[in-house]
Amino acid sequence: MPSPAAFLFGPWRAVSVLGLTEILSWGALFYPPVLTVPLIAADHGWSPSFAMAGFSVGLFVGGLCARYVGGAIDRFGGHVVMPAGSLIGAGGLVGLAWAPGIASYFAAWITIGIAMAASLYDPAFATLGRIFGSAARAPITVLTLAGGFASTVSWPATQFLIQTIGWRGAYLVYAALLAGIAAPLHAFALPREHAGAVPRHGTTADKQTKTFIPAHGFAFVLVAAGFASYAFVPSALSAQLLAIFHRFGLSPATVVAIGMLFGPAQVLARICELSFARRLHPLWIARLAVALLVAGFVLLALLPFSASVAAIFAVMYGMANGLLTIARGTVPLTLFGAAGYGRLMGRIGGPYLVVQAVAPVVLTFVADRASDAIGLALVAAFAAVALICFMLIRRPA
Repeated sequence: MPSPAAFLFGPWRAVSVLGLTEILSWGALFYPPVLTVPLIAADHGWSPSFAMAGFSVGLFVGGLCARYVGGAIDRFGGHVVMPAGSLIGAGGLVGLAWAPGIASYFAAWITIGIAMAASLYDPAFATLGRIFGSAARAPITVLTLAGGFASTVSWPATQFLIQTIGWRGAYLVYAALLAGIAAPLHAFALPREHAGAVPRHGTTADKQTKTFIPAHGFAFVLVAAGFASYAFVPSALSAQLLAIFHRFGLSPATVVAIGMLFGPAQVLARICELSFARRLHPLWIARLAVALLVAGFVLLALLPFSASVAAIFAVMYGMANGLLTIARGTVPLTLFGAAGYGRLMGRIGGPYLVVQAVAPVVLTFVADRASDAIGLALVAAFAAVALICFMLIRRPA
């Protein structure tokens, strides 16, 4: 790890800047809908599922934009692309607070979807890849440590703002934070270094990985399919898991307490990866993480349901998600190399965001038409597919 001064001066400043802006971006764009959408639906006289469809449309559009955003970061740098993402996000949030009808409401979510494609983890990873090249694994891991606190900060802050100034006021506050803090930090504080433009003289990272797999063909399909299959899991469970636990018989207070285990479990797993697994190939990190998640589903299916079983599952799920977030940035970097890394992340992130968009709708439909147990089995099946994909990938010699 670099010295504390390195996080203020030199390339590692990017991790400090992005650590703060990722908390702002996730907290303003991604996490609030679980609290705000029911209020939006009530104000407009819509059903909650229809109101949530706007969020899904935004994620879908973000998936379509992801590869172009990544290519733009390769060409121009995160200090050009990510400020635009923050400003677009601010405009989308203002539009969401103002939207008087269906067309303007969905237009606002489409704008927010574009902003998410240019503001969340994939563009941040692409920015770090452009700055650090093949040595970006440690910066990516440290960045996810900071980002892991986004939900911990966002949900209480959003609830406080809703109670104080309403959901519209909350979104206006978040718009001001994106435009007034995130955009200037991206534009003026992100380093301009480009690892591809600086000759390297046999760095450790280069010696560790001299051969890369071409970023196309069967290997690339497996990587993209593995992460896209996994995307179904956190997206579906974030919308339904706590409600399913409640329908299984847990009290609301117990459900909330179990939900609070998720964030710390993510951060704990990322600390362990940074401290003890730095020499382990990122592909094995992905395999172990998804295997842990599959084991959690098996535990949930075989043991009689109770609060302790639900809590153990929440911890296992949180740890798996914490590791998979790191793997999303480091597996492509290690397998395919740092050249064109931004566009590569966009190509992988596109299917990820599309699956993420449809997952809550699919799980809700299955749980309503069949049962919660079958819905969880469906989510477990997507996790199993992800594990198979990661197991089939072969590392370069």
